[in-house]
Amino acid sequence: MLVYRGEVPADLALDLPTLAGSYSFPIKYGYASVGRVLDSGAESFSPGDLVFVHHPHQDTFVVPAELPVPLPEGLDPAAGLFFANVETALNVVHDAPLRLGETALVFGQGVVGLLITQLLELAGAGRVLVVDPVKKRRDQALEVGADEAFEPGGDLPDLILESTEGRGADLAVEVSSSGAALQAAIDAVAAEGTVVVASWYGTKPVALSLGGHFHRGRVRLRSSQVGGMNPELCSRWDRARRAEAVLRLLPRLRPERLVSHRIPFEDAPQAYRLVDERPDEAVQVILTHAAPGRHRADHRRP
Repeated sequence: MLVYRGEVPADLALDLPTLAGSYSFPIKYGYASVGRVLDSGAESFSPGDLVFVHHPHQDTFVVPAELPVPLPEGLDPAAGLFFANVETALNVVHDAPLRLGETALVFGQGVVGLLITQLLELAGAGRVLVVDPVKKRRDQALEVGADEAFEPGGDLPDLILESTEGRGADLAVEVSSSGAALQAAIDAVAAEGTVVVASWYGTKPVALSLGGHFHRGRVRLRSSQVGGMNPELCSRWDRARRAEAVLRLLPRLRPERLVSHRIPFEDAPQAYRLVDERPDEAVQVILTHAAPGRHRADHRRP
């Protein structure tokens, strides 16, 4: 949505090998495609193989053989579309100093937030609390494993304290792209707590009040971005290992249940308006293509 709304620095370079130029318009954007291999000069792929590629939305394309990610046999192609988002969610959890039994608080229950909620539970959180203004997303968070779901607003600090027996959350993750949510996350963590900032704000300014609890409570802010990995893990983890972990997680998380709309590619403007103007109706919107032969290819919205 930042790209769609023009809220990204126009001179910022695109950072994937399948993208070219900058964020200035016109722009061909997108980074989550699933489809079948039509032809390959590489021994590692055969026609008909199901693969994920970080590539903009289009029905056919040619990429170097090292870019497609083979998807496991029997995996729902719609689940494969979430490869990039699960990779991001896993990176966020790797950046989060969570200890077994601690309380985690997640601001934002869009697709990445819902995946982070599930992974924090798998990582050993004693309780996972979530905050989102949209009831549909709060309900979905409870379905995928959140312990409590709250609306943002004036009563939130008291509700978090009540839910944590007066301590505050040990860890908060902000993935809502809202400056107000980031402030609420800082205010909601316990002394010596950490706030992991997973949102990309683009050109949107964020004003924070850092003179009270943030200062005296020694609250830590940590940025998490999927292009880099936690340096404490780099001796053991690289991108290949992370990709392998994501492929094992996809069938376990069942992210295809987050798909709320399938819209033909030729109706893409309708899909973008839906996400932009009616977020209370949509969770994950995917674009479908009529592929050559009997196969179809699905593309996640940016």
